Amino acid sequence: MSEIRIRPLEARDRPEWDRLWQDYLAFYEQELAPEVTETLFQRLLGEGRHFGMVAEQDGRLVGLVHALPHDSTWAIEPTCYLEDLFVDGACRGSGAGRKLIEAVYAAADRLGCSKVYWHTHDDNIRARQLYDRIGHLTNFVKYVR
Repeated sequence: MSEIRIRPLEARDRPEWDRLWQDYLAFYEQELAPEVTETLFQRLLGEGRHFGMVAEQDGRLVGLVHALPHDSTWAIEPTCYLEDLFVDGACRGSGAGRKLIEAVYAAADRLGCSKVYWHTHDDNIRARQLYDRIGHLTNFVKYVR
């Protein structure tokens, strides 16, 4: 197998991105209306704040990451929310996840972001093994409406 390459998401990636996106949603036991997925994909390709990157190996997409830089009430500089991260099950442990996170770190630095943050389920043990090495676990609790 060749090296994993990280690059920006492109329109031509739609079929493979859809496969990864649906696998990601299934992992989190979520279903979205097709128009939500379509809107997300267009946002990721657009000139707005959202951006997406993919991990590619041997001409095939093996991972995706979506991020959203935004203003903060606690800093002058923007901050960056790493919203979605997924690596194909057959490629976990290959370094793709780390490379995708590091690509978001680099993009956030270029955008002048003061930090990058994300969350995951507390029982996502395999991913948390990586996150514990590449990030800092906080004591914040998430609430939603």
